[in-house]
Amino acid sequence: MQNHIEGVAYVLGDNIDTDQIIPAQYLTYNPSIAAEYKMFGKYALSGVPEAAAGLPKGHVPFHPPTGDGFVSPYKIVIGGKNFGCGSSREHAPIALAAAGVVAVVAEFYARIFYRNSVNGGYLVPLEAKERLIDRICTGDKLVIDIAAGTLKNETSGETFSLLPLGEVAPILEAGGLFPYAKKVGMLAS
Repeated sequence: MQNHIEGVAYVLGDNIDTDQIIPAQYLTYNPSIAAEYKMFGKYALSGVPEAAAGLPKGHVPFHPPTGDGFVSPYKIVIGGKNFGCGSSREHAPIALAAAGVVAVVAEFYARIFYRNSVNGGYLVPLEAKERLIDRICTGDKLVIDIAAGTLKNETSGETFSLLPLGEVAPILEAGGLFPYAKKVGMLAS
């Protein structure tokens, strides 16, 4: 896990569900096959309605027309309330990670999305102390300092407080639940 994350923001609203993060028709791909893993990145966030994609204006594609179509230029997703709700598919955080997302910062998460993100070591799910979707715009340049618990918007100059990762920090630092269990001797190497 990186303790210092820099990237461009992609802002979404409340109740972004797993069908919006990775629509069901793309679940036929196998993330353990490299060529198919890339497809998760290609279709990440393709289920988000256009008007809600890239707030505050909307209609901002997660994958711009220029680029490779698999990895997005947006490394940090800013979400509202109940991010990752819906089905329990592990493919949702995989899709975001395959698209190049390193962290999601939301008001709060659906529990299963949060644990899938942590247990797989796919991305860092951080929680904001205030509603950031009204303060950050898609395209803003952000810097997250996990140790300090801050998110700085370099575009606006504002700094926001984040909740500490707490008990999941060692799991994320190890790269997921299985590497963590091996590290602490719960599993044989």
